[in-house]
Amino acid sequence: NWSTLTSSGINAEYGEGWEFISLSDQQRFGVKTAGLEDKNTACQMLVCYARELKDGFAPYTEEVVKIMVPLLKFYFHDLIRSAAAESLPFLLESVKHRGDDYVREMWNYICPELFKSLQTEMEPDILAVVMESVASCVEVLGVGFIDGLQMEELVEAMKNHLKKNYDKEEERKQARKDEDYDEEVEEGIEEELDQDDYLLGKIADIIHNLFGVYGEDFVQVFDKLTEYFVAMLALDRPSLEHQWAICVFDDLIDFAPNSAPKYQQHFLQPMMHYLSDVNPGVRQAAAYGVGALATKFPGAGSPYEDFCKNCIPSLVNVINDPESREVENMSATENCISAISKIFKHIIGQDNLDEATVVTWLSWLPIQEDDEESVHIYGFLLDLVESNNAFALGKNNTNLPEIVKILTEGIINKTIKSDDHPELMARIQAFILPLQKNEAVWSAILAKLPDTHKVLLSGQ
Repeated sequence: NWSTLTSSGINAEYGEGWEFISLSDQQRFGVKTAGLEDKNTACQMLVCYARELKDGFAPYTEEVVKIMVPLLKFYFHDLIRSAAAESLPFLLESVKHRGDDYVREMWNYICPELFKSLQTEMEPDILAVVMESVASCVEVLGVGFIDGLQMEELVEAMKNHLKKNYDKEEERKQARKDEDYDEEVEEGIEEELDQDDYLLGKIADIIHNLFGVYGEDFVQVFDKLTEYFVAMLALDRPSLEHQWAICVFDDLIDFAPNSAPKYQQHFLQPMMHYLSDVNPGVRQAAAYGVGALATKFPGAGSPYEDFCKNCIPSLVNVINDPESREVENMSATENCISAISKIFKHIIGQDNLDEATVVTWLSWLPIQEDDEESVHIYGFLLDLVESNNAFALGKNNTNLPEIVKILTEGIINKTIKSDDHPELMARIQAFILPLQKNEAVWSAILAKLPDTHKVLLSGQ
């Protein structure tokens, strides 16, 4: 319930359970909030049911979607709007088994209000949830559901947010020059920057999924946003913008590699430069991009051969930094190790690596955190072992215990998982099994391993 009343009309009849919003000096907007928490709880439960039951929730989706979509503009309670947005990809997922026509009909009901919310939601925390919902809907739907007009509306909404972000940074620059600038102003700027970083990350997630679903077909649409990401790579922009802009170009390389050369004038030099950035998130994004170029454009004579090779010194500097294994730096460091592994495998070739290079590379292992890049790093290690690379195995196979230790450590720290990396795990087993069958060799290897590794290898 709600009512509009003059300031003199607030009396005893409006007791607890009402909140008031001032519209003017003479008018306040009264909202009876009793029952809103129950409504919020009910919405949160519906999100939970849709998420957990999946296909089992299908009989209720038509009724629930007609409840949730209007609540995207329920401005009396932030968490209700949040729950409404969060529910939508789960509802779409739960009806996919009913066929494309049914999914399309539901999406066409959801889309107008969801994209309107993307454009108009004022609360940053709720806007982030709306962006997450859009990204998830893109992924759940796949190709063939977002039509041309809807895509234009989505891109226009993202463009508006990117322009707003650009303008806000210009305002922050000016605020730092004003005579009133002090520590309190800087605290406010830093808080706003954190908020903008979070939202830019959500926009990057949307673009990641659009590239992932549409690949090269998304490039023409991406053209309408390119100028903003190019601007974000400028040296005078904040590091958070550098990170997300590089991530977007990483996705272009990953999912639309044929179009990468068209944009290389924008991303190559910044990618190399930001390998040495003070922000580990920026280093991580740049290192991933270098590795992606090596993977997508392999072989001697690759258009990015010189670029990748020229990046190696910067990548090595990151890895060798005394603080490279600190928690906050770990992801960047391991992406650098992965990038070099990809360059060795796809650009230089293992037969062209000298002993010092292979020994140095081995000294960086095992990795501790990145279970996505591990398949590339440990995959290259197994390439060396399977080809009987003398530098990797050492004289008279003296490196075998260390190699077994590295691979076992990867399993222990869960950077190698049998469910996520079945092919890698099969290669490890194929490497270790013959060693176990040679009692003398296996005993010598076990003698040099910690107890935790021995337990794993014994199958206990």
